Amino acid sequence: MMPCNGLTLEEASIDMLQEYMSHERLTSAQLVACYMQRAFQIDQYVKTLTKSSTVLQMNPDAFTIASELDAERKAGRVRGPLHGIPFLVKDNIASKDKMQTTAGSWALQGSIVPRDAFVVSRLRQAGAILMGKATLSEWADMRSNNYSEGYSGRGGQARSSYNLTVNPGGSSSGSAIAVANNVVSFALGTETDGSVINPAERNAITGIKPTVGLTSRAGVIPESAHQDTVGTFGRTVRDAVYALDAIYGVDARYNHTSAQVGKTPAGGFVPYLSRQDVLKGAKFGLPWLSFWALADPEQQSILFKLVALIESAGATVINGTELPNYETIVSPNGWNWDYGSTRGYPNESEYTVVKVDFYNNIQAYLSALSNTKIRTLADIVEYNYQNEGSEGGSPDINPAFGSGQDGLLASLATGGAMNSTYWEALKFCQQSTREGGIDAALRYGNESLDALLVPPDVGQTYQIAAQAGYPVITLPAGVHFLSGMPFGLALMGTAFSEATLIRYASAIEDLQLSSGTELKRTMPQWLGYAERNIPISSQCFGC
Repeated sequence: MMPCNGLTLEEASIDMLQEYMSHERLTSAQLVACYMQRAFQIDQYVKTLTKSSTVLQMNPDAFTIASELDAERKAGRVRGPLHGIPFLVKDNIASKDKMQTTAGSWALQGSIVPRDAFVVSRLRQAGAILMGKATLSEWADMRSNNYSEGYSGRGGQARSSYNLTVNPGGSSSGSAIAVANNVVSFALGTETDGSVINPAERNAITGIKPTVGLTSRAGVIPESAHQDTVGTFGRTVRDAVYALDAIYGVDARYNHTSAQVGKTPAGGFVPYLSRQDVLKGAKFGLPWLSFWALADPEQQSILFKLVALIESAGATVINGTELPNYETIVSPNGWNWDYGSTRGYPNESEYTVVKVDFYNNIQAYLSALSNTKIRTLADIVEYNYQNEGSEGGSPDINPAFGSGQDGLLASLATGGAMNSTYWEALKFCQQSTREGGIDAALRYGNESLDALLVPPDVGQTYQIAAQAGYPVITLPAGVHFLSGMPFGLALMGTAFSEATLIRYASAIEDLQLSSGTELKRTMPQWLGYAERNIPISSQCFGC
């Protein structure tokens, strides 16, 4: 990565960038130019045909906004730690400007949103610069159940710069890859089930997936009102927390956010950033049979070294802190959001809920748009059929969508009916993963645990947290020897336990950085950069 105005920008933290700007060694406008140059620089390695794998669209007003913020700084007004810092948002997060919001689909090209998403508005108020929209899995993975992760018709194939030929993690693929590639310092993604944690850990960065209701989903192209949440990416915990502090809060347009009242720290989450000394006396659970036994041996070996390092700092790690009903709710054969139906019980399936929610939620979102004829899920399905070349509505037309649009069709078939099966499934998923799952594991015997340590490359970890609506933070922890693909160590907690998770995640990160261990973030190796396959050759998570 080239220097920026003579300064090192590669791996620069937000605090470092603020120091550069406060000493007049760098301006926000120069920073935007250098980050855009970086995006164009990596295109030669990662693009598919003519499409970038990270930034789907640049904001034509970025330089104007940066200049205005530079003027504010010169006049003595600095809004906070994000003043003048560029960022990206996933292309399902609305911005009322000259950019599109399409969820990666050509169906919404040209549509006009009524306003900024709440989280975008909050970041603008904090002085951050929306530099562009990031690529993603089309319709945030709701599109198909046999597809290439990180692919969209409008954005092309997102590729991890650690190995461009394998699963980059999704659906917030471009947001995570951009942070890993030093295209921006932080970015926003969304998660319904794994779409923040999975791409974060597979790109060796920090991902914070908040409790459902901590961040507003108003202005976000939806999937499920019960599981959708907006999360943050950063190369460090601190950078991701700066972003979280800016976006969380009560939003009158999204009533789920009222649940956070009285459950969030008055001074925000930044004061909970800690050093390794706070690990002394901490108690963590390690759910071996629930999750760890499902990780591949290489991951187990490397992650155990990190766990041992955490114990050496004075923490207690208790093995066997299982989710009491893990044999029922945790799929033994990989991530499966229809595991209830796989067992013969659709009234115990997360997918039963998500399919109905999507039908209803997407119609509500589309109704607020102007300059579009796409008003219902049926309209989206028909558009994909009518535009097979770009959207591949039928199976085996577009190589990235092997099953066509079976996810959309499954949702369409529900008609949005919230019948008894729907309500039974919602109740089962929430109770079995909350008080009957994560909360029970955190109350191990007579012990009250601070968090559960889990291997997030095992997709069932974030799947259980997603059904519960509970928070997860993942940290870079190692890479696979053969593929060079990263994996992480995650902390899982109960509802609105972000302050606790941030306290210990930042402490573990400090321990990683100060101990000289290799069990931390490493730089991309750009393996397979000359490949241009669509879809990516393997969807395996451990390869």
